[in-house]
Amino acid sequence: MTFATRFAPSPTGYLHRGHAFSALTAFDAARKSQGRFVLRIEDIDATRSRPEYEAAIFEDLAWLGLEWEQPVRRQSEHLADYQAAIEGLRERGLVYRCFRTRKELDIGRAPHEPAAPFVGAPLSADEEAARLERGEAFAWRLSLEAAREALGGFRGLTFVEEGAGPNGETGVIQARPELAGDIVLARKDVGVAYHLAVVLDDGLQAVTHVIRGQDLFEAAHIQRLLQALLSLPTPIYRHHRLLTGPDGRRYAKRDKAQTLRELRAAGVAPGQLRAEMDLT
Repeated sequence: MTFATRFAPSPTGYLHRGHAFSALTAFDAARKSQGRFVLRIEDIDATRSRPEYEAAIFEDLAWLGLEWEQPVRRQSEHLADYQAAIEGLRERGLVYRCFRTRKELDIGRAPHEPAAPFVGAPLSADEEAARLERGEAFAWRLSLEAAREALGGFRGLTFVEEGAGPNGETGVIQARPELAGDIVLARKDVGVAYHLAVVLDDGLQAVTHVIRGQDLFEAAHIQRLLQALLSLPTPIYRHHRLLTGPDGRRYAKRDKAQTLRELRAAGVAPGQLRAEMDLT
């Protein structure tokens, strides 16, 4: 199978050095293997995605010297694919309606504490019907219990890591989807959640290698489970280091990291940026 990897940004802000490092790492790997480089726009978050950010993604990546396959897949144009997958999981009893709000899930948790993996169960038919009758919002959650039963356990779920996780994990990794709990696959305000969309897209676009930052290493565990449940191939993973700024913190949109647009306006050349990131 032809080597294929992808860069899949969300148009919720302008790209920064961290994005450039990830995109260039994936692009260089595809070029070295004479394979495919796919650009995908992950715009399922309609409340935060903006056309101007998407336009800037194309401009920034072209400035970096990247070329990608056409047409570009936009997740917002394929919501029916994701809904069909959720419906298939529902028919198999692998998902359930969860009416708990984020506020309810956070009760008793200190602000600085990470959220514990949530594990729930379907409501009784009568209670669920009553809540639906009242128009209460709900999310579709993947049932780990039902998934474990469907697959006969999780011991057979592994993935290959050619890079390294944040703690040096490499080689054949035993997937531990229980670390994520019963994840949300869809909710009213966002028709489909990240994990389901990315797994389906990688399968549909024949992505053989997922090259991304170490901050997404844990996501591979639950994504491996979804691949098994949806009968999708499992790509090879290659997680890379994260770029950090002078303060030691990784570059992030929420911290208003210096954008590629700003670097370009300041006269920084793509080759100079590559050298700064040790990508020569």
